[in-house]
Amino acid sequence: MEWELRLLGCWQLLRNGTTVPVGARQQRLITALALLGPKPRSFLAGLLWPESTDQQASGSLRATVFKVRHQLPGLLGDASEPVSLSAGVVVDLDSVRRTAEEARAGNAVDARHAERLYSAELLPGWYDDWVIFEQERLRELRIAALESIAQQCLAQNDPHAAIAAAMHAAAIEPLRESAHALVIRGQLRAGNAAGAHRTLEDFRRRLRDEMGLAPSRRLEAAIGGNSADDLGLPGPHAAKAHADRVLIHR
Repeated sequence: MEWELRLLGCWQLLRNGTTVPVGARQQRLITALALLGPKPRSFLAGLLWPESTDQQASGSLRATVFKVRHQLPGLLGDASEPVSLSAGVVVDLDSVRRTAEEARAGNAVDARHAERLYSAELLPGWYDDWVIFEQERLRELRIAALESIAQQCLAQNDPHAAIAAAMHAAAIEPLRESAHALVIRGQLRAGNAAGAHRTLEDFRRRLRDEMGLAPSRRLEAAIGGNSADDLGLPGPHAAKAHADRVLIHR
């Protein structure tokens, strides 16, 4: 019997490729074990029923574990303590985490796996504190991985792939300057100086409107047309002149 648990984009449990209906309490227990790994019963009872007394929480956990074992045989490990998922359960989050860690470590990641990082949102619509913490942790991991992929693509002279990865990182965290800097570097490498300047101006405007802040001095130097910016970004007049030259040659 093959179990597959999907936590990215939705909650879904499949047995041999067929979706299995699961009650809300059982979903939360299964999710906790998938996200946090094997845990003692006392920990799970407090996590899943924080507003109940210890006795009530323990009873709720016993009933939930019983239902999972009988309704979903083979999903949980054999040991009574700690409670865990069976080793053979496939969780989509695990493969995305592995891909992200590989990319963050600077290792090559193929395009198909890299694209999974673009929209790997964990359990949208779940608002338990322990789920929110894992959502944020995955977001930070995805951003770091996508920025690393963008840097690798730039080093391999593939600016368009770099732009795609960096733009998705910026979409996850719109006010993250390092992601926008990578977008700009990719646009410059692709010969799109005007687009790089627009990216910089849009970021500057958004940062000011939402946070009342200005970009770093390095990016401000690019806006002012100074040559010290190590991104190599031309100032607004140079960008406009470049765009004008493109239009003339057309």
